[in-house]
Amino acid sequence: MPLKNRKQVISWCLFDFANSSYSAVISAVIFPVYFANYLIGNESGLGDLWWGRAVSLSMAIVVLSSPLLGGIADFSGIRKRLLFIYTMLCVLAVASFSFIQKGMAVEVFLLVVLANIGMEGGFVFYNSFLPEIAEKEYQGRVSAWGFGIGYAGSILSLLIALPLVSKGHFNLTWLMVAAFFAVFSIPAFLFLPRDTRGGLSIIHSASKGIQYTWGTFKKVWTQKELRKFLLSYLIYEDGVNTVIVFSSIFAATTLGFNAQELIILYLLVQVTALAGAFIMAKPIDLWGPKKVVSISLIMWTLVSILAYFAQIKSQFFVIAVIAGLGLGAVQAASRAFFTQFVPLEHESEYFGVYSMVGKTSAIFGPLVFGAISSSFGSQRPAILAVALFFLLGLLILHFVKGGEPNITDI
Repeated sequence: MPLKNRKQVISWCLFDFANSSYSAVISAVIFPVYFANYLIGNESGLGDLWWGRAVSLSMAIVVLSSPLLGGIADFSGIRKRLLFIYTMLCVLAVASFSFIQKGMAVEVFLLVVLANIGMEGGFVFYNSFLPEIAEKEYQGRVSAWGFGIGYAGSILSLLIALPLVSKGHFNLTWLMVAAFFAVFSIPAFLFLPRDTRGGLSIIHSASKGIQYTWGTFKKVWTQKELRKFLLSYLIYEDGVNTVIVFSSIFAATTLGFNAQELIILYLLVQVTALAGAFIMAKPIDLWGPKKVVSISLIMWTLVSILAYFAQIKSQFFVIAVIAGLGLGAVQAASRAFFTQFVPLEHESEYFGVYSMVGKTSAIFGPLVFGAISSSFGSQRPAILAVALFFLLGLLILHFVKGGEPNITDI
């Protein structure tokens, strides 16, 4: 059966290409270091503290509002309009970074929170287009195409940013990201399905979204093993997200990485994450996702311990390879583990809960890292403390019944 709506699918994938510039340059590699080390100052860990607070606050707002946003996306008929509003919030906030000067802590904090809300909140509406633009038998492939094209967007935006940051043109770098996001998202607003008239009011839609989410949570709560798995996932994924959020700041502050080296480091993690996902694809079915997640968490614990002791850049590059392999494996295996608990024809609502737990897992870890780094005046005890998230998640996972192999032989 040929894929219909090819123009819409391409436009949808291009939106992932567009927003990946934000994920790479602003969230992961260049701006966190600029924020912590230059705008705030990180000699005593103050930059870590406020970066962690900005990430945590923005994700908390997204998590608390996502049932409302989901209901609006499903029932109001103004999904595309709201995707545009959230995208423009992110684009304008990032563009405004170029006006920020050293010492403007309150202003940059608020702009980071707004930008992250625009980015993460917009995903609720963006993801909801997938069932409409792709037939069920193509949805997995289209989703994967979006991720793949997103990786390409990350790489391209970093390559564009490299000469800018090398010459110290940071303000132009933020404008580049804003323009990249805005320009490549245009096809989505031109060709994705139009908003429908006659939908429910925003208030009524939000109310239905809250009721629907609460009903799903009650169903999930009655399943003891699923409840334990989600608790484990919440804790260990918090550790993973914390390492991602602070890895570039740690590399720059503690080990003296420059902008070019940070970009190479990030690209290395991306490549090894893809490799990890592919390498562990068959073992997930053959050994079972529980075993693969457990192995991955041991790898992540090793990453935290090795980072604590790392003294030179070459050591951190090796650590990045281990982290990348563990990242690809833990993401793929966690989703496969969760899938074993999902009843037929309830995939959307259950994965809505899974997504919300995943977003919640970006709240507490950054706060812990920032607080410990600030208290000790060193990032080393903070990165070591993250290992506790992996070990606690691994301990809870041990008591979860499930995650068995899907196949019995090669």
